[in-house]
Amino acid sequence: MSAEIYLVQTTLPPSWLEAEVGAFSQLILEAGAACVHHSSTRSTYKWEGKIQSTKEWELQLKVGFKKLADVLSMIQENHPYDIPQIIHYPVETNAQYADWVNSA
Repeated sequence: MSAEIYLVQTTLPPSWLEAEVGAFSQLILEAGAACVHHSSTRSTYKWEGKIQSTKEWELQLKVGFKKLADVLSMIQENHPYDIPQIIHYPVETNAQYADWVNSA
């Protein structure tokens, strides 16, 4: 049997040290996320009419429906980018994992 949780993705500046990413992740957990994965990635995108390619920190969060608005609001209010990437979508998972995520 499956159940639904939300995945949320965002990125952070490459200049941030891992401790800074950890502190931002702590805020996300305090806002209601059950889990935060972070890793270094490379993003290629258009910005101000030019193609850019930079390293960034990528964050993927697992969030229950009841905490989704709080988590999204915290990211929006505290994000260092002018236009942050904040993507969220529902995903199916097993009931036990969903129960754990939703209890966070």
